[in-house]
Amino acid sequence: MIENILLADSGTGQSEQMLKSLMELPAIQRAAVTVLHVIPPKITAEEMAEQRQAAAKLLAEAVARLHLDPVISVNTMLREGDPKDTVLHVADEINADLIIMGSRGLKRLQSILENSVSQYVFQLSSRPMLLVRDDLFVKKINRIMVALNHSAAAKASLDLAVRLIEGVKGGKLILAHVNPDLKGHADTPSAAAEKDPILAEAATVAKQRGVEYQCVLTTGKPGEEICRIATDTNADLLVLGSPDRRPSIARSLPDLDRLLGTSLSDYVRVYAECPVLFVRQSEA
Repeated sequence: MIENILLADSGTGQSEQMLKSLMELPAIQRAAVTVLHVIPPKITAEEMAEQRQAAAKLLAEAVARLHLDPVISVNTMLREGDPKDTVLHVADEINADLIIMGSRGLKRLQSILENSVSQYVFQLSSRPMLLVRDDLFVKKINRIMVALNHSAAAKASLDLAVRLIEGVKGGKLILAHVNPDLKGHADTPSAAAEKDPILAEAATVAKQRGVEYQCVLTTGKPGEEICRIATDTNADLLVLGSPDRRPSIARSLPDLDRLLGTSLSDYVRVYAECPVLFVRQSEA
């Protein structure tokens, strides 16, 4: 379960609104929140003093904007250093169950060249991460889509999606499976889609937990189809398994093969028209 949330707040973007929407879900209403702001190193002591003062004001304003329930544990944290490494370090330090960050939605190569903090953290952290593009409108969470396949990461994302939607009045779970080998191009009707082995298993879980659901079975390029389904079903949040395939010897280095190669997670991160919660799960 998500009991400890790290909000890496840069003072811009939609990450604060995302946290507010997330905290309205029954499953997360009592989670502890740490709001982090990182000051990049400055040359002079005078510059650092000015930056500390501005950052402290930013943190106070961020907490005020969140309007969280007083019973929720909210901790503010001001750190100095490289934002990329600092977010990773703090996430480990507080044992965060979820990292929330804003994202400019830069494509892979561009994010490397522009030294993207969110992309760096996304590549190196093994923790679940919720990325919110700066140009998205964050809505109240009533419809959660989960993209499914045979992977352990997909099963973990289904479990989390069901937990998040449980208890949401009028809430609905959208179960989607993109099968590239499926003949045809149109989406299979929901009743027929539920006969798909992957969707049937997921539907059984939803029924057992008393969650309303809809099945979507289609074919095509997974990244493009997942983004299309999220738009067509008006999903407020997309939950996607993102396997950690980095060898342990390379955990301290960016995975350039995945950054420069074809990555489903990266495609969805850039093109999905709703916030995306990536569930990290090591594959056997």
